[in-house]
Amino acid sequence: MVASSVFAAGLVGALPASSGAAVRPITTPSVVPGSRYLALGDSITFGYRESTTVPAPNYSNASSFIGYPQLVGSALRLKVTNAACPGETSSSLINTSGPSNGCTNSPPPNTSLSYRSRFPLHVRYTGSQLAFAVKYLRGHRNVRLVSLLIGANDLLRCVSTTSDVCASAVEEQAVLSVVRSDIRAILSTIRRKAGYRGQLVILTQYSPDYTSAFLTNGVSALNSTVETAARPFRVLIANGYGQFYQGSLHSGANPCPAGLLTQLGKPGRCGVHPSYAGQSLLALSVERAIHH
Repeated sequence: MVASSVFAAGLVGALPASSGAAVRPITTPSVVPGSRYLALGDSITFGYRESTTVPAPNYSNASSFIGYPQLVGSALRLKVTNAACPGETSSSLINTSGPSNGCTNSPPPNTSLSYRSRFPLHVRYTGSQLAFAVKYLRGHRNVRLVSLLIGANDLLRCVSTTSDVCASAVEEQAVLSVVRSDIRAILSTIRRKAGYRGQLVILTQYSPDYTSAFLTNGVSALNSTVETAARPFRVLIANGYGQFYQGSLHSGANPCPAGLLTQLGKPGRCGVHPSYAGQSLLALSVERAIHH
């Protein structure tokens, strides 16, 4: 996800209630110091900050962006590979020519705009993020943790390319149908093609304002879609939504005054990406979900 005020149109979500037969998640082998951790996702995983944050971010230096994977790695002494790309959608994670929200291409009229062509990622690779994940997992058999946070930009792209900002149920369901199919393809590839049998975590998205019923309804649909699609692949669920909610209760369930979102210079004005404090809560949700 790349910063946008239209984030409120359905980007984030609550941890949905499970439905159907339970599939027991994989909890072994344990995540131990020295083991490898592969993080996949979009700008939240990357640690992206808006250009108007203070101090101004240095996009030419990827190491200056700290996402929750680095914090998990530091806490548990893991070797972290963060392959995330700002603006990645579930489709562009699979295929770089798929519709992206700024990672490999952008919505009209700036279709050729690409974060990857202008700025470095935490790790250098050609091809899709999923192709990199398969190669990495095949080449590093001591990976004990893989995490995935994706889907927000699918909705954001719909918001920016439809006349009604993706407000209709038909448009939303069309996006969620693509996300559902893509999640299945991503996790199937990780489990089967890459042969990864370790702990696999799906991180749920937070809300930028828990007092908004509109936000909650929209984002619940996204998280429910992702969790349902992921369930057959024996995943663990990291409740990023819940961690953010608990962390913002002292500020009226609003992550902005709680200091969990990027600050955009003027008091009370926030971006949509996690601040360092927000990233710390996402890291905590991952640490609580896994077995170590």
